[in-house]
Amino acid sequence: QVHLVESGGGLVQAGGSLRLSCAASGRTFSMDTMGWFRQAPGKEREFVAANTWGGNTYYADSVKGRFTISRDNAKNEVYLQMNALKPEDTAVYYCAADADYSGRYYSPRQYDYWGQGTQVTVSS
Repeated sequence: QVHLVESGGGLVQAGGSLRLSCAASGRTFSMDTMGWFRQAPGKEREFVAANTWGGNTYYADSVKGRFTISRDNAKNEVYLQMNALKPEDTAVYYCAADADYSGRYYSPRQYDYWGQGTQVTVSS
């Protein structure tokens, strides 16, 4: 089992930055792909970014050039640096782990473990 805990959310002005962290514990050696998803009120959970054990990185078109996903395997932590934030980025952000990468990094159904989420609010 893998336990994930997100932190770093908060309230920022449009154009500002936040850095989200995801601390993993448990059977962390079983993790392959780490992903960030977000869910706004009235909307479905959507893919934001993903990072594989082999170093491949993927981003949703809406965040390319603004968000950066990274990981520190020694610390069992995953990060999401968010720059040039927009009001439409407002959502609960979730960290997720996929134990067996299948290529469907963009699908929430592919992930085995989830954090509790952290709120990000961007004011206009």
